[in-house]
Amino acid sequence: MLQDYQLVPETVVTPGSFVGLMTLYESNYLRLLQLIPEIERLDGCFRSVVPGDCDLHMDILERSRYTVTLSLSYVFQEDGKRIADPDMKIRLYLDGNLAEAMRFSGDHRHTELRKLFRAHRLELDSRWHRNIILNKWLEYLHDQGHLILER
Repeated sequence: MLQDYQLVPETVVTPGSFVGLMTLYESNYLRLLQLIPEIERLDGCFRSVVPGDCDLHMDILERSRYTVTLSLSYVFQEDGKRIADPDMKIRLYLDGNLAEAMRFSGDHRHTELRKLFRAHRLELDSRWHRNIILNKWLEYLHDQGHLILER
């Protein structure tokens, strides 16, 4: 039996539709819980380190009764500069079990992220873009073994 996180959202609903977007938000939420199981009680800055992948950084930016806003990014050094890519701002709606990518840097240096962005550029609106990329990245992070827990 398939688990919710194993479903590929774009095959379940029409891409670009409101129902599709809400399904994607739900899938993003489930994937984030896999990555950050204690999200409802964490506060501050955290890092996940796994062999063979960039360090993953997560910062809780804002917290309210029903939402948590966080940033999620790889951080690496390039030519002596600190680079965050992708640099995503994500809002979790705790009461609705939804997670929305609020923004991300659109000029990606990573080939796979550029491919995802180009593949969906014409058919998807800006919310769909941000959230399909978040969904795929969360799947990748889970596959790599990233896990953010309390210090």
